[in-house]
Amino acid sequence: MTKSILKSVLLLGTTVALLSFDTPTGWFNAGSKPKSYEMGIDKGAGQDGKNAATIKSIDKKIDGFGTLMQQCKPDKYLGKRVRMTGFVKSENVTAWAGLWLRVDQSGSQQPLSFDNMGDRPIKGTTGWTKYEIVLDVPSNASLIAYGALLDGTGQIWFDSITFEVVGDNVPTTGSVNGKKSATQDEPTNLDFEN
Repeated sequence: MTKSILKSVLLLGTTVALLSFDTPTGWFNAGSKPKSYEMGIDKGAGQDGKNAATIKSIDKKIDGFGTLMQQCKPDKYLGKRVRMTGFVKSENVTAWAGLWLRVDQSGSQQPLSFDNMGDRPIKGTTGWTKYEIVLDVPSNASLIAYGALLDGTGQIWFDSITFEVVGDNVPTTGSVNGKKSATQDEPTNLDFEN
């Protein structure tokens, strides 16, 4: 179920080859414009010649994003700080791309913590690069969602995603309860003038 299939289409008398990717087991397509992208496994495209996942735009202009994602129960990580690591390669990314991680709680539309690398986006054409997201998983978490996203046009490949529990000495990335998490050296802007 995870092999690429080459399809030929007759377009105005010309045969054009389109690559179709199978969705990897446990993953699903989502986003604001998922039908504007092909998403799945690209056989042999990984850094070590093995498989990689990919998201490739199929429309010339896209006002939105596609994501290949998973979600799981948080039980193993409750009350802990988690680092998600993955490798991403990009080609002609016009807007931006990134890995993302979100921690949800039941009955709320607001995530407990979230990072989609929007503050450190992947753009243009890049080689395989390691990226990390670090978030706390509070004890009231009900779901962990994660994946990779492509906003606009281009193509990304991602591979070798890992999760590990890290100590509190590792700084978090992203936001907590919708607010950017940042540890300051000392109190600032106490008069609210900045």
